[in-house]
Amino acid sequence: MSATPFDQRDGWIWYDGKLVPWKDAQLHVLSHGLHYASSVFEGERAYGGVIFKSREHSERLKRSAEILDFEIPYTPEEIDAAKYLVLEKNGQTDAYVRPVAWRGSEMMGVAAQHNKIHLAIATWEWPSYFDPAEKMKGIRIDIADYRRPDPATAPSTAKAAGLYMICTISKHRAERKGYADALMLDWQGRVAECTGANIFFIRDGVIHTPLADCFLDGITRQTVIEIARRRGFEVAERRILPDELPTFNECFITGTAAEVTPVSEIGPHRYQPGNMTKVLMEDYEAAVQPKAKAA
Repeated sequence: MSATPFDQRDGWIWYDGKLVPWKDAQLHVLSHGLHYASSVFEGERAYGGVIFKSREHSERLKRSAEILDFEIPYTPEEIDAAKYLVLEKNGQTDAYVRPVAWRGSEMMGVAAQHNKIHLAIATWEWPSYFDPAEKMKGIRIDIADYRRPDPATAPSTAKAAGLYMICTISKHRAERKGYADALMLDWQGRVAECTGANIFFIRDGVIHTPLADCFLDGITRQTVIEIARRRGFEVAERRILPDELPTFNECFITGTAAEVTPVSEIGPHRYQPGNMTKVLMEDYEAAVQPKAKAA
């Protein structure tokens, strides 16, 4: 991955309806989105020039904004088209895609109903989230101190910037201890998710995953559940307590960046990436690749 800071890279970013040079895609320091977290975003990937489940991501971006009480002034179709325009302008086929929307700077205060809503889309080349050699043997995960909030206290179904504050803190703490990520419990002390990925466990041939009712039901999560069920694997979406962690045989996480990544350790608990995880990794890799057109 390039060491060049993100604000100093070359290329083009789609910003409020037009392409602008990368370094010119700026916002004011008094933007409401910066001070009050009135911002939503998506994380997507293009494989072979095709953005995986682009429409689902665009629709979720719109829903996230509505949950935060603002409306993005573009349709999902227009957002999809803008994403592909950026990819084409930047000459990329395999890339990470980041749409972000936020309230502007017309009013600085908690109330900002009349602030302009901005939308920007950037793309960049991004290799595997985890080192390939480490990924195949399973990553090590710590257990976070912070918990996912009660859905009565935060817009947990939105992909909102403010919800990631405790994720950044938790991931930093985990990395300083030599781990790749951290497992977060929910507000009632049940297993929830990692800092930027959903989590799955396997025991006796059954896949178990926490019920996504107070954290984001990831599009990759949904895809992997569909893949698993097509394979004939049983998937149980349910409450999982920390006491169950030592009873599972396999564990993996899912996300746009992480894709399907095996886990070998969560704190004191050990797992052995096995055949079911390997099959799901391979099936997901096949699913995201563009289907070849008939000659």
